Amino acid sequence: MPWWSWILIWVALVALSLLFIAFLAFKVWRGASATARTFADVSEERGTYWDESLERAAVAHVTEPRATVPGSAVFATPEKMKDDYLAAKEERRFARLQKRVARRKERGQLQSLRDIEALHYLG
Repeated sequence: MPWWSWILIWVALVALSLLFIAFLAFKVWRGASATARTFADVSEERGTYWDESLERAAVAHVTEPRATVPGSAVFATPEKMKDDYLAAKEERRFARLQKRVARRKERGQLQSLRDIEALHYLG
């Protein structure tokens, strides 16, 4: 084989290697963009779900007494249980807020603007 045939062989091998690498890079790019698109769709769906959940929880008045019967979770729907959980969580948060405001008032400390505004809107 003449010497120039080795140059042609190596040029062809390098060109095919670069073409294969470009093909793999394109394939990885398409997979990554599809994953990112799916992630964006799912995160948007989850965001709207949580926004709706928070709106439903905000609509339920915190001071309304809840009538929960022990053992009723077995037959309740997941939505009902989530609503109960969010309402109880909001009640606990509001109770902590009231304790904090009362404690600061008792000690003569300044109230946090966040607490005063929260009591104003909730009261």
